[in-house]
Amino acid sequence: MELQSSSLQRMNEISSLDDLTISDKANSTGYPDYVYLNAAKIFQNVHVEKPQDQRLVGYGTLTNLPMPVFEDEKSQRWSFELAFSALKYQDFLEDLMIDSCFYPSNPTHDDLTSLVVVMLYDFQDRKFQPRLCLADEEEIEEVREVEKSLNSFKTKIAASLARCRIKLDILTIDYLLPETVRKKQERASTLPLYAWVNTMKTSLEDVCSSLVRDGFVKVKSITELEGLTFCQDLHCQDLLGFPAHLRDDLCGMELFTDYKLIIQDKSRSLAAHSVKALMNLDDDVIIGSVASGLTIAHMSALTNQNTSKIFVCGVKTKSQQEQLQHFFTQMQCRNIKLIPDTFTDIDPTNPRLQTAKIVLLLPPCSVSGVSNPVDFILNENEDAGLLQDISRGSISEDKLNDLAKHQEQIMTHAVKFPKVQAVVYCTCSVYPEENEDVVKKALEYKFEGNKVQPYRLSPPVLPLCSILEIENASEKCFKLEPSETNNGCFVAVLTREDPSGTVSVKDILARAAAKGLLDGIETTKPAKKERRKSKPATQTTLVSSETQGRIAEFLKKESEEATDIAVRPYISSNSLFRESKANISIPPKGLSKAIPSMSRMSPVKKSLSRSSTTERHYEHCRSSAARPRLEEMYVLKPVELTLPPVIALSHSSYVCKSKSPPHLSYFHWKSRYSLPRNSLTQTSSTNMSKHNDTLQTSPAKHPRPWL
Repeated sequence: MELQSSSLQRMNEISSLDDLTISDKANSTGYPDYVYLNAAKIFQNVHVEKPQDQRLVGYGTLTNLPMPVFEDEKSQRWSFELAFSALKYQDFLEDLMIDSCFYPSNPTHDDLTSLVVVMLYDFQDRKFQPRLCLADEEEIEEVREVEKSLNSFKTKIAASLARCRIKLDILTIDYLLPETVRKKQERASTLPLYAWVNTMKTSLEDVCSSLVRDGFVKVKSITELEGLTFCQDLHCQDLLGFPAHLRDDLCGMELFTDYKLIIQDKSRSLAAHSVKALMNLDDDVIIGSVASGLTIAHMSALTNQNTSKIFVCGVKTKSQQEQLQHFFTQMQCRNIKLIPDTFTDIDPTNPRLQTAKIVLLLPPCSVSGVSNPVDFILNENEDAGLLQDISRGSISEDKLNDLAKHQEQIMTHAVKFPKVQAVVYCTCSVYPEENEDVVKKALEYKFEGNKVQPYRLSPPVLPLCSILEIENASEKCFKLEPSETNNGCFVAVLTREDPSGTVSVKDILARAAAKGLLDGIETTKPAKKERRKSKPATQTTLVSSETQGRIAEFLKKESEEATDIAVRPYISSNSLFRESKANISIPPKGLSKAIPSMSRMSPVKKSLSRSSTTERHYEHCRSSAARPRLEEMYVLKPVELTLPPVIALSHSSYVCKSKSPPHLSYFHWKSRYSLPRNSLTQTSSTNMSKHNDTLQTSPAKHPRPWL
């Protein structure tokens, strides 16, 4: 009872804050002094420097100031949010300082102008109410001096603000922002908070159970998030969504402090799961950039810690390496290898990377599809200078060209690795120059010689959960448009062409195990001595007959769902949308090696037991029985089968002489179900003796009459 009452009380307290963002909760009484000072330093680095003839306010000569040291994540987020808000209204705040005569009447040093701007924005946002200062708060002289000056001009500043609203006929200053910026601001207030489950330390089931014990309620849709609720994402199975206003409460929970749940934007999880869908059992992965390390840890959690390696490029400094190693240790990642060289400086023929089959690229982009840029930039260690263009609603043409050129260099370098079979490219941009155009130029790259197959664009390997996603998939790229439930995202998958369409036995078993068809059966490799003694022609995979049947059924299903791209069959196991060929009758060449009995035995020479009548025994016999070539299994033809005469038994001691029964026949289509073997009544030994030999090998007794 006490647990329920505390959970209800916690739910009511948090639900009362549903309409408030994090900055609203902090900003209702102002910020501590150090937040204003840190925000001023950030604003000084990212503010828009106007031409001399248009400059009304000077910001001094200080540029490229070092990033301030933050006490905790909360103060860092407050400082960046305050600086970004002042940046969005920079023109308006400068006009307010001139119109109210504050700037001419207070000749402060230009280096303090950034502090005046961020504090002026917060002052008017608090409706000019006094700031609440804590008793033990550390006082900063510059902050208190600027605050005193603003309070002395409170009436004039408020009057100037009112004149501006009347002149422009607006209710709030939000209408001064460009429409694109205003829409992003509205979406950011309702954008869910996403967190992926660290399966190296826990499981999805345990996390959900723990959340339910803490008073959370699991809902079915992301649109139902409110109060203490959470839901499972449709695209990524290990991704959970929470209401945005719960960030502070979630960050204090044990699940998050113990790195069992990791907060990260959904776009990065989509990139990691795209790589996972392409991987075989022991494939290695190259990640082209470090970023925050969260995506690297997520990729490690999705791979086999014992057989796969994650190579990370661009870890240049020793301090960065130590910081990442400490973080990966806390996450329990054991298969990450750090490389100091930049990705574009690495030789594609480097022997150390020849085992890598997939490259994941997350290059710097304009972040134009992100509605909450502050959280994204802090979480992914992106360039804070992007805030300047985001605050204006568009990116300059020169900067867009520079970003696109850098992305093209990275993408073109990725396709040069001879052993790599797939490249996953992901951005959070809505500009085609950073998305489709980059992919197109990478596909146009000409390889030297004929030994390396070129790349081609593959269909999405992620589930498509809406009509819009399916329409975008016609371009063979995965796109998420910015909305109230997610940020914008672009994912392209490039795979090498493979005209032969062959699949190795190891890949067959790996894909079958990934789809759960082996039920935990391990496919171990033989010892070195055994491999030396055995000949390649006689090597077989050590799996049971029941497993052989499941693998055969899996391969048949894969062949029916094969895409129109002749590459290694990398297909997502839970994909809701696949592009299929209508008539595919050629199975993988490696199948006969994986299941030798299928090519050696003839169905005519194999008999089945008559004593079993259950479906389970039937399935076992069907998997153990000899099977013909798969090419023959794809042809469906009716076959006329003649049954032996049926003679009913009499209860008397003699056998009734009856007329011969009519000729029985039926058309049997190939299927998994056959006529039950006990459907015919038994006959006396006298009448059935002449049919014994026939019944032993009769096609009518075989559960699947092969053609």
